[in-house]
Amino acid sequence: MKQVESVAGEKAVDVQVDHDSYTASESESKLSGWERFKDSFRRQDQGYEDLDPDLSDVERAAILTARAPLSRTLQGRHLQMIAIGGSIGTGLFVGAGSKLSTGGPAGVLIAYSLIGSLTYVTCQAVGELTVTFPVAGAYITFPTRFIDPSWGFAMSWNVAMSCLIGFPLELVAASMTIRYWNPDVNPAAIIVVFYVFICSINFFGVKGYGEAEFVFSSIKITAIIGFILFGIIVVCGGGPSHEYLGARYFHDPGAFANGFKGVCAVFVSAAYSFAGTEAVGLVAAETENPRKTIPKATKQVFWRVLLFYIISLLMVGLLVPYTDPRLLSGSSFVDAKASPFVLAIVDAGVKGLPSVINAVILVAVLSVGNADIFIASRVLSALAAANHAPKIFGYIDKNGRPLFGIIAASLTGALCFLVGTGKDMTIFNWLLSVSGLSALFNWGSICLCHIRVRRALKSQGRSTDELAFTAQTGEYGSYYGIILCILVIIAQFWVALFPIGGKPNAADFFMAYLSFPIVLFFYVSHKIWHKNWRLYIRAKDIDVDTGRRDTDFDLLKQELAEERKELSQRSFLYRTWNFWC
Repeated sequence: MKQVESVAGEKAVDVQVDHDSYTASESESKLSGWERFKDSFRRQDQGYEDLDPDLSDVERAAILTARAPLSRTLQGRHLQMIAIGGSIGTGLFVGAGSKLSTGGPAGVLIAYSLIGSLTYVTCQAVGELTVTFPVAGAYITFPTRFIDPSWGFAMSWNVAMSCLIGFPLELVAASMTIRYWNPDVNPAAIIVVFYVFICSINFFGVKGYGEAEFVFSSIKITAIIGFILFGIIVVCGGGPSHEYLGARYFHDPGAFANGFKGVCAVFVSAAYSFAGTEAVGLVAAETENPRKTIPKATKQVFWRVLLFYIISLLMVGLLVPYTDPRLLSGSSFVDAKASPFVLAIVDAGVKGLPSVINAVILVAVLSVGNADIFIASRVLSALAAANHAPKIFGYIDKNGRPLFGIIAASLTGALCFLVGTGKDMTIFNWLLSVSGLSALFNWGSICLCHIRVRRALKSQGRSTDELAFTAQTGEYGSYYGIILCILVIIAQFWVALFPIGGKPNAADFFMAYLSFPIVLFFYVSHKIWHKNWRLYIRAKDIDVDTGRRDTDFDLLKQELAEERKELSQRSFLYRTWNFWC
């Protein structure tokens, strides 16, 4: 009965908020430009005062995230670019260099292909969940609702810490990229410019983030396609030297650098490269029509994995031998000179183009930093709604910005100024270790949420017919995702305990495996503090209604049937295109 009242109450409040917004817009039109600017930072009326005080934390979080007055201004073109190129950054352009020397060209392809398949099934699960529940925080709030509040607490802070730390790391990477052209430039001076630029973008709200990512991703996609074409030409003997390379480096020095262990050592680096792919689901609450745009965006992840990672890394393996000593300088992820993309162009003897690639690396770094501060602010807002963080982070202003979340993420970004100390890389390598396994825990959690929602529907006598979008990989894809996450975490434990070319030591182990004890600490601490001793929420008790925009299931089923009928009458080529894109 409580659940029904909560959902009904939610609808009533939504109507009142819309009316208040309309009334407010009339009065705001009379304000001057400066007054409107100041007024935009005032708190948006969210209608929290009518909540039943007897609601559980899970029920309260579900309602608050469903009501969050975030701006719904992201369009389809924004989502498509975020899905295709949103997280392409230093993990691919620079980090692939050290991993090429660790795993060899075939080892890198295998590791990135497996992690790529993991991100694909995860994004399919995210697509289904966020189209059904386009709530603020999206997959950040799902573990609390569908698995267990303690696990949700651990996963939320896992993602939050990863993004908060990722922002200053990307700023350092940007300063190091600039030093490719001028080694004597003061990195702190460069960081100030990038720091102000990225923070300013996010203060423009979700529209600013979306437009920036549209431009950034367009540049990255164009550059990678250009590199692939360049690689094909050079491999086939069309370079300045007209030397045919073919698969020479797969035979000499070889396809694998350190055998199976080398492949395992590449897994986490590949996960870091793909981290953020699932962010397309996080913006569902700020999208004009998630039912139409989210499915298209999630489908395009396949092409991103295939084209921008697998094919580009294949070209790298054909153009640069894994024994190249210059790759070893890429042990620091911010060394742009060690980028295998740059080395491939330098070795081909094409002048001027290395600077173009480094400019693209700079754009990629800024893009990921922009995404980090955006995601971190939304995560902190969702944490506040679930009583997992100070309530101040739940402040959303009249422009739909989680204002104090953006401020907190911006302040954390000031860690980038440690670049001026003598121990900067030691500090940042340890900070990076915090997010080493973060993506794997997050992906496994999303897949488990997908399975739990399907199980809840079945146990409550309902079916997937009431879902506007169902994952193409189904439940089996999510089971595959969970199993692969567990196997990769086990493989990383082996590599962390017995590092390649070294002996077991505590420093290397925790630098590679620090994420695991951090997640465990958050999980156990929440269990003890809240005395929450149950392991999971029973399927029959899971709330699969709060936060849904499509609540008239009969009408939804009718619309879906009409759409399927219309699609069946189209040509085979169109149906194929619609399936993949």
